[in-house]
Amino acid sequence: MAQMLTAGVPLDRARAAAILLHGRGGSAEDILSLGEEFGFADLAYLAPQAANHSWYPYSFLAPLAQNEPHLGNALATVGAAFARLARAGFAAERVALIGFSQGGCLALEYAARNAQRYGAVAGLSAGLIGPPGTPRAYPGSLAGTPAFLGCSDVDGHIPLARVHESRDVLSRLGADVTERIYPGMGHTINADEIAHVVKLLAGLKAMA
Repeated sequence: MAQMLTAGVPLDRARAAAILLHGRGGSAEDILSLGEEFGFADLAYLAPQAANHSWYPYSFLAPLAQNEPHLGNALATVGAAFARLARAGFAAERVALIGFSQGGCLALEYAARNAQRYGAVAGLSAGLIGPPGTPRAYPGSLAGTPAFLGCSDVDGHIPLARVHESRDVLSRLGADVTERIYPGMGHTINADEIAHVVKLLAGLKAMA
């Protein structure tokens, strides 16, 4: 199972928790540094480390079978993070799932495949996984989960149409989705996206 790094306050003192998923070529340390920018002193952060810094080998738009068994293992790693938090007393509605790029795609796909009420879900420069035309008949309901999608309109990795499709699928699953498209932005995270995530985490803490 993947190495799991932690930051923020210990779980026994945390008001809420967030699982942070790094992008291809990134690391758990990288994404935990993003958590520092959120500015909360009473949150616990968990960040699993992907083997060889990649959750799955091919594009998120490749046929699903091409990315197996790596995609299945990556989804299981996210599930293990939720299980660890559950053992510490954090139900899913007290946990935010946040990812960037490949990690954002993984976060959105996990939430869709395991629909329930989460504290929040955010996919930064991300979309649901699979080639165009992938069936999206996911079971269950996200039951009002606040969700945020932020991406450039010209991202070289994430087609704009996939961001819109992901927004629509998550909305149909019952999430309360906010989508922000940033003209001309690179494949990165900007201050407005961080502000939206901070708003999600503030709402999560208020419910804790």
